[in-house]
Amino acid sequence: MPVLLYLLAVAVFAQGTSEFVLAGILPAIADDLDTSLGQAGLLTSGFALGMIVGAPTMAAVSRRLSPRWTLTAFLAVFIAAHVLGAVTESFGVLLATRIVAALANAGFLAVALSTVTRIVAPERHARALAVILSGTTLALIAGVPVGAVIGEALGWRATLWAIALLCVPSLLAIVLATPASRADAATPAIGGIRRELGALRTRPVQLAIVAAVLVNAATFGTFTYLAAIASRGTGVPEPLVPLLLAVFGVGAFLGVRAAGRFGDRHWRRLIAVTGPLLAAGWILLAVAVTQPVVLWALALTQGALSFALGSTLVTRIIAEAPDAPTMGGSFATTALNIGAVVGPVVGGLAIDGLDLRGPVVVSAVLVGVSVVLHRVASRRLKRRARAVQTAG
Repeated sequence: MPVLLYLLAVAVFAQGTSEFVLAGILPAIADDLDTSLGQAGLLTSGFALGMIVGAPTMAAVSRRLSPRWTLTAFLAVFIAAHVLGAVTESFGVLLATRIVAALANAGFLAVALSTVTRIVAPERHARALAVILSGTTLALIAGVPVGAVIGEALGWRATLWAIALLCVPSLLAIVLATPASRADAATPAIGGIRRELGALRTRPVQLAIVAAVLVNAATFGTFTYLAAIASRGTGVPEPLVPLLLAVFGVGAFLGVRAAGRFGDRHWRRLIAVTGPLLAAGWILLAVAVTQPVVLWALALTQGALSFALGSTLVTRIIAEAPDAPTMGGSFATTALNIGAVVGPVVGGLAIDGLDLRGPVVVSAVLVGVSVVLHRVASRRLKRRARAVQTAG
């Protein structure tokens, strides 16, 4: 694998830490800014909303620009947004900085994913994407727990400062190692933005996008409130909450590794197995959410299953859109972050309307719907393919 992939993964690690770390410091933010836990959860949704808007927009704007300088600019804006967020006393300003940071993150990730598909052979796309996504899972393993510890010891503002500083070495590495040629220089002309966006009209792409939205909404629907569920619902001592988040991150890392190893050749089987298991795990956690042993065990397995399935769906979105070499990454980013908007919002409503068990119930329902829709749609696509073959 090219060294550049690992350098991009370092930057994704920093950005992933920012996206996920709120799960560990959300109660502190809510208390400090005098907001409800459900309203504080909008910080996660706001970040994801910025990713949704930013992924296609920034990918379109930067598709003919130098990857080196677009990635550098996006990361510099990301750093500035965190500095402002760390010093503000206003929840509204903090929310705005999360959206701006997300716009920059979306542009960075869209360009990075498009770069991967150009420098790696098609039969190794799943493995290459797994390297990039490993930055996200390592953020769950190390970045989120460390950020939560920093937040508990020095305050949540210190966590934002730490993320900003963490990005600086990545910024320097990108300036030195990323290709300076235009983003589309290595790819033949495909027909412009209109043709690339036309890939969204194909059924396989639509199926992968819908499944990714539902699965990621389920993941964020519970993970955003995992610290609150653990400390206020299950009775996990607060000093151990960062460790619980790290356990989820270890599972996520293992899941991404599995997707990278089997996602190119065995993606159908991977989706067919992980989907039902993931739904069953959320159901079990909803039933036994007050049992610490169950929570600790399922934090590992649910992290693994969520990211194995999610990573495989990301690969399928890009693989099913060969006519969108520069926008395919934005399709995947947008799908994942639509889920990241829906999940915390619905999870927050479930907390307010039910109790801390609510987000887990929502996660179980979302994955269950994804499994049913995917099976039904897959069968229809197979029947149509057979009918075409017969007619031919």
